Amino acid sequence: MVPPLTVERLSFAWPNGRPALRHCTLQIPQPGLWMLVGSNGSGKSTLLRLVAGLLEPRNGRIQVSGKAALVFQNPDHQLLLPSCASDLQLGLPADLSDDARRHRVAQALEQVGLAELGERPIHTLSGGQKQRLAIAGALASEAELVLLDEPTALLDPDSQRDVLELLWQLTHRPEAPLTALWITHRLEELKRCDGAALMEHGAVGRWQNGPSLATQLAPLQGGGPEG
Repeated sequence: MVPPLTVERLSFAWPNGRPALRHCTLQIPQPGLWMLVGSNGSGKSTLLRLVAGLLEPRNGRIQVSGKAALVFQNPDHQLLLPSCASDLQLGLPADLSDDARRHRVAQALEQVGLAELGERPIHTLSGGQKQRLAIAGALASEAELVLLDEPTALLDPDSQRDVLELLWQLTHRPEAPLTALWITHRLEELKRCDGAALMEHGAVGRWQNGPSLATQLAPLQGGGPEG
């Protein structure tokens, strides 16, 4: 199996010269839910934006085996059209027929538990529903790698659990399981992943068992690292 994501010796610096990544190396070996944790300034969000193609690396190589899609911390930053169904149309190929577009949108909404809300105005959705809609946008675009930048940070506890459980299900479904790279600062979320790694000073450590890493970090971070 070709790894869903390979990052080799990736370096990136901001225009002011401040380095964000230093020879960062990372490989996701198979589909599943993989998490990165680290303090502010460790390079986590920068890494996701490089993998998504929003930034250009200074050095190094990124290889993604399929399409990648980025889900932001605040879904309001990526939900642009008035209704759920119309927003999902944005990520669809222009050459799809009308029937194919409707089917793709309906299928994506069903997968995230929003099947009955296609015509619902987005501004009436809860925060958790908006985040699920943002994930549906990745599904509608047929992304195979979903990059999630602290997707539960702005949600209430029930919605946090719902979104985490949704990603677990999507990454472990029998047919065409997704690969998800999830940034978190909530140590309890590390208990629900296939592997977790600590990111420090622009580099990613080795994959570890999520609960074990959470236990290691808890006393060092006062209960959890920032951002």
